[in-house]
Amino acid sequence: MIRAIIVDDEQHCTSRLVDMLGRHCKNTVQFAGAFDSVNGALIGIKELKPDLVFLDVQLHEQTGFDLLEQIPNIDFEVIFTTAYDNYAIKAFKFSALDYLLKPIDPDDLLQAVNKFQKVSQQHDLSEKFNTLFHNLKNTNGTSKKITVPTSKGLMFLTVNDIIRCEADVNYTTIYLKDKQQLMVAKTLKDFDDLLADHQFFRIHNSHLINLDYIKSYHKGKGGYVTMTDNTSLEVSSRRKDLFMKKIEEM
Repeated sequence: MIRAIIVDDEQHCTSRLVDMLGRHCKNTVQFAGAFDSVNGALIGIKELKPDLVFLDVQLHEQTGFDLLEQIPNIDFEVIFTTAYDNYAIKAFKFSALDYLLKPIDPDDLLQAVNKFQKVSQQHDLSEKFNTLFHNLKNTNGTSKKITVPTSKGLMFLTVNDIIRCEADVNYTTIYLKDKQQLMVAKTLKDFDDLLADHQFFRIHNSHLINLDYIKSYHKGKGGYVTMTDNTSLEVSSRRKDLFMKKIEEM
């Protein structure tokens, strides 16, 4: 059984989640307690030693991040719960951390719990949280960090070190400026959704590029770009106009 606690300053949210756990996860999750403040949660975590914490982003005048930063060695998984804050959601995605949007959907809850059961990556937790805290404190897109799953485990990359991403069916190959290549168990669409606001543009179904690493553009039906690593990549004709507009805005 997964020993879980809830940290949320809204009683109705806590009650709803407890009810949902009882209805949908009664054979997998043991509810151990609930806390509505950072100080209370710190004591509860120390005493109850949970495997999993459902953590609200906003806790009165503090945040769930304030709680985590006061715990030297995080030895439990966290599923964040939030009703808003798109910026925080983007940070969770960059850090490969789970979150649930309020009001929580039962199917989403079940999926998150099942994921916890199947994959235990506690040895990477400290780095995942370091990535999260870094991204929350640094609004400059070039300094963002991203967590990616590879066959050897999680890798933690600086976004601006990525030259381009290339599709390989349900996998993506990431090309870095130090000439390293990483095969990642995510689709190119996943990276397009994640990086579109950070100087990345999908020029082709198979290619997502960092616009900061374009060396030259060669005209044609769609044309092609040459990157700083001397790779030439085709620009899809249907993406050409939007690509040229993006280039003009740089």
